[in-house]
Amino acid sequence: MKNRTALITGGASGIGKKTAILLAEKGCQVIINYRNSEAEAISLAKHLEHCYGTKCLAVQGDVALEEDCIRIVNKSMSVFKTIDILIHNAGPYIHERKKMTEYSSDEWNYLIHGNLSAAFHLSKQVIPIMRKQKWGRIITLGYDRVETSPGWIFRSAFAAAKTGLASLTRTIALEEAENGITANMICPGDITNDWKEKSIQDALVAEKYTTNTGTGRQGTGEDIARVISFLVEEKSDFITGSIIPVTGGIDVLGKALKHH
Repeated sequence: MKNRTALITGGASGIGKKTAILLAEKGCQVIINYRNSEAEAISLAKHLEHCYGTKCLAVQGDVALEEDCIRIVNKSMSVFKTIDILIHNAGPYIHERKKMTEYSSDEWNYLIHGNLSAAFHLSKQVIPIMRKQKWGRIITLGYDRVETSPGWIFRSAFAAAKTGLASLTRTIALEEAENGITANMICPGDITNDWKEKSIQDALVAEKYTTNTGTGRQGTGEDIARVISFLVEEKSDFITGSIIPVTGGIDVLGKALKHH
């Protein structure tokens, strides 16, 4: 992966941060997009440059806004010659549990724009760059069973956006295959809060003290980052249009319903 450049939206923390670290470790140059976490993004970029000797950049921008998507790509291109890999990891989410009718138009628009339209605006900017070099990798993030467009109680806007994103990801895969560009979606299981930045080793240690079901251990950001890192490799070009669950075999939506 040496000298490939990866743009990771929402890369300053969580799964995005774990992915940035893993790709830098492989020799990728990394562009870390952030909305508010300026200090974290800059510190991560410096840390990656120092540890792995790879060039990194922190770029502010809210992917829910079209003009910010354009600015993020322009800023990245002014520093790097190309963008080889786009990881659309940023995804606004409203934790409050409420029915569709209780969503305001602003909330609805923000979730649809941040989770779905952002992928359109960013891909529209980067695909022509990838076409030129006949090589590209686009990764989006979904949720468990998203390809079956299931209902998700109290998550109407988020679920609708991600379901649309699953279809969009597969369409990009079909349209851009001739240009050496792949597009895949990864669907993380129930990876919460701190676990998004933890390693598999952390989970194995914690497992000794819990009686979790499923695989018996907690999912981590590293579990997702490893799959992303595999999909962006040169030899992973045959994997495209895939929606890959990384859930530890746990039924995430079923769990959501039980809590109801």
